Amino acid sequence: MRASFASDPDGARGRRVPEEESTFRSCFQRDRDRIIHASAFRRLKHKTQVFVEHEGDYFRTRLTHSIEVAQVARTISGALGLNAELTEAVALAHDLGHPPFGHTGEDVLHALMAPYGGFDHNAQAIKIVTSLERHYAAFDGLNLTWDTLEGIAKHNGPVTGDLPHALADYNALHDLELHTHASAEAQVAALSDDIAYNNHDLHDGLRARLFSEDDIADLPLVGPAYAEVDKRYPDTDPYRRRHEALRRVFGMMVADVIETSSAVLEGSGARSAADIRHLGRPVIRFSDQMWADIRAIRAFLFEHMYRAPAVMEMRAEVSQVVRDLFPLFLEDPQLLPRHWARQIAEAAQDQTTLARMVADYIAGMTDRYALGEHARLLGGTTSATISRWSAQ
Repeated sequence: MRASFASDPDGARGRRVPEEESTFRSCFQRDRDRIIHASAFRRLKHKTQVFVEHEGDYFRTRLTHSIEVAQVARTISGALGLNAELTEAVALAHDLGHPPFGHTGEDVLHALMAPYGGFDHNAQAIKIVTSLERHYAAFDGLNLTWDTLEGIAKHNGPVTGDLPHALADYNALHDLELHTHASAEAQVAALSDDIAYNNHDLHDGLRARLFSEDDIADLPLVGPAYAEVDKRYPDTDPYRRRHEALRRVFGMMVADVIETSSAVLEGSGARSAADIRHLGRPVIRFSDQMWADIRAIRAFLFEHMYRAPAVMEMRAEVSQVVRDLFPLFLEDPQLLPRHWARQIAEAAQDQTTLARMVADYIAGMTDRYALGEHARLLGGTTSATISRWSAQ
């Protein structure tokens, strides 16, 4: 049964370009389906989640991560009586704006774009779904509902202060009320992101041998999960032991969000989705103890995975790829693909417009495409580190 504070597709705020409603799908289902069919969504297959020098194809990409986030988000939304389709749409779209090479690529692109308004992956996701996807005859972008756009823009909370230019430009045309919290559905997508990456980064870090089971034995949640598995399945093989333990960690985080958020929602007095937006505080949250445990896991991952020597070596090398490509395209935009010709002509007289177009192009690249373009345009060979990775 859907709660009174859930987002109702019949009461959705509509699309910027009016369209006829579908006979078979709600507006939020259509949003979700358009995101899945978007070119930017397909490109997530070859964008890294955590950039690790690895061998094999088992590590998460932005695509597999987004699917995992959507699965968690649907579970939590269903348990809380929220609109699962809206939650899923926001979850699937939340990483669309990431450039190649994960957060490393974003950091470099933001620094390069500092004179032109910076770069922010959440704002870039809005630009993609409102402008850069160009497949429909009647409009640029995907023409998503206001509710889905709002969730993409502010699933992590209100956006105040100096807005990223991509978000500011669109918000001037279609007010997303950035000063308020997003719907409960979008808030679920945000915490589902935390749950998914904390769990799979532990799994990927173990598989990459950046740390061992002994190293994580004393971590909160993780240690007790392994102890439970060892008690119940004392003779299981190491791979099954790992999977059984980490899926229990996953389950504990999901259960905590459901239990805690149920109590918060019940005590909030909210009776509508609008009430949720104007409470002035989030309603989807972890318990204080769970949040403390998650911070401890994050601290471990930061030290042993995100700052591991192999990862830092890779980060330095791929950072240079982005640093080389950006000025190259800025100085000679004719190097961009032919279908960018109209935008190149429009941007020719304005350096800021041109820089933002170049950033859009680079941000849309997959990791492998960026490496290939770097090799093609600048010659030479990639380092042994990048060559080993790009061959996977």
